Amino acid sequence: RLPEQPIFYPVLNEDYAVQIARDWNVKDSGAGYVTRFHVRKGFIEKYPIQTVGRSNHHELWIPADELGAFNQNIVGTIEIIAQFEK
Repeated sequence: RLPEQPIFYPVLNEDYAVQIARDWNVKDSGAGYVTRFHVRKGFIEKYPIQTVGRSNHHELWIPADELGAFNQNIVGTIEIIAQFEK
């Protein structure tokens, strides 16, 4: 999440995550990463799935002030599954 963003928006499919990391993040910051992690269902189900842009652009909108609670509900490890650089 960028400091000026009011939300953290984890994306829900790998193709969309790759598009963001490869096409946007590399251009803007020189590198982009795709991560995979699991979040407790009881916590995450209160956030409706948002479709933005294309039909496969699914993400959740987590308010910035709830990011601490989100992090506490991550289960297991966070894996880096793809990396892109200039």
